[in-house]
Amino acid sequence: MIRGRFAPTPSGLMHIGNIWAALLAWLQVRSANGQFVLRMEDIDKPRCRSELAEQALTDLRWLGLDWDEGPDIGGPFAPYTQSERDEWYTDALDRLEQNGMLYPCFCSRAELLAVASAPHGLSEEGPSYAGTCRCLTPEEQQQRMAAKKPSLRFRIDDNRSAVSFHDGAAGTQAFAADAGGDFVVRRADGIISYQLAVVADDAAMGITDVLRGYDLLDSTPRQLLLYEALALPAPRFAHVPLLMGEDGRRLAKRHGDTSIAGLRAAGLSPERIIGWLAQLAGQTDTLESVSAAELVSGFRLERVPTVPIVIDENAMRQLMRH
Repeated sequence: MIRGRFAPTPSGLMHIGNIWAALLAWLQVRSANGQFVLRMEDIDKPRCRSELAEQALTDLRWLGLDWDEGPDIGGPFAPYTQSERDEWYTDALDRLEQNGMLYPCFCSRAELLAVASAPHGLSEEGPSYAGTCRCLTPEEQQQRMAAKKPSLRFRIDDNRSAVSFHDGAAGTQAFAADAGGDFVVRRADGIISYQLAVVADDAAMGITDVLRGYDLLDSTPRQLLLYEALALPAPRFAHVPLLMGEDGRRLAKRHGDTSIAGLRAAGLSPERIIGWLAQLAGQTDTLESVSAAELVSGFRLERVPTVPIVIDENAMRQLMRH
């Protein structure tokens, strides 16, 4: 049976860009008679707020999206909130460390930014890592630990040339295994990285299919390396295009209030929002008010556009015309 999930980060209000991915992930699972899991990715505790997690649940339910397992209803793989799952991450770190796949890194973010020169620029995790701390001796590591708490990096096998996979939306993908260099799996402040947490959680929860935004496509090779290193089965991936503003940047607060709470307060119905997104996703030919449930039987992932979707003033006027 297919098992998919939606895993929002409660650091801001849910907006139409989030719901775009949530709706498509939900439709993929429901159209296959699978099980849908909701997980709160609040691993970065300083940025996340419990009231925003509650608001996310409210927004999703109002839009007609339901789940079979989640933080509010439980399930066989509880807890479904990352901040309560430290033991799973500790276990994964221990297994990686026992196999010699981790090493301490004492580089500061400022030091990494100062040497950034990779042609692909900076990812959300910072610049490509040059391996500065990779070859420190145990004695050198101990000396530096006396003065500074390190992060932990995953050591990419020097003999691994490429990571390839078929993406259900973006097609066949191939990345150099060392693109970006050895990556952080635990920050110096003790916070587990997204890469490790999402792998540990998806594996523990039996997730078979991950549909998410295209912005996470280049994190997939790192996650596949972790699945392999931990001897865990990897899910199938599908990365759908993002909703973008006219400035070419991912839709966000700077493009106006596109939060679900804001749209609801403006008088829009859930069917209007779902119908608007369904047309953008190629699931309907015309803009019409429709419930999420009504889209299930006809959902086809291959109809979803493969290029970013620009939300201009005209598109927003269409949405707001109710």
